[in-house]
Amino acid sequence: MKLDDPALDQLFRTARTHNKWTEEPVTDDEIRAVFDLMKMAPTSANCSPARFLFLRSTSSKERLRPALSAGNLDKTMAAPVTAVVAYDPHFYEQLPKLFPHADARAWFSSNPPLAEETAFRNSTLQGGYFILAARALGLDCGPMSGFDKAKVDAEFFSYRGWKANFLINIGHGDPAGLFDRSPRFDFAEVADIL
Repeated sequence: MKLDDPALDQLFRTARTHNKWTEEPVTDDEIRAVFDLMKMAPTSANCSPARFLFLRSTSSKERLRPALSAGNLDKTMAAPVTAVVAYDPHFYEQLPKLFPHADARAWFSSNPPLAEETAFRNSTLQGGYFILAARALGLDCGPMSGFDKAKVDAEFFSYRGWKANFLINIGHGDPAGLFDRSPRFDFAEVADIL
């Protein structure tokens, strides 16, 4: 069954990347609901390498502050929640649980470049799924890549071994902070059917 136009609008056509936020909070239950929806989307061999750290408190945001680029600082500090989308380079250790159909762990355990590429690609997919799940559940997002990954890894992940991928500010967007919608490509400019 196709989604109706209002649902497609909410997910894609009228959804926007937000830079300014209302005072309305994002609850733990909302974060968990977004995660529970996102986790059902596909990854390669169900590898699910994404790891998430949700920064809500002032103290956790202050720990993030030194890693943020100047253009991302104010909007991140003001966002109700900032998600650090990361990945576990050793995600394959969980494959006996997540992909019991074959010895998928062996595909990656002896091939670090393949493991790194798979972890980064699939955690990026999962971050994209997270954005769509958040929109589907009535939240707005502001994804960002303007930050110092090494600083984030050292500050938050040194004992876990995770690696930061990108950030997502989460909340209820204030339309006053929106830019005019930027242009998009037409199909023929960037795609072909063979």
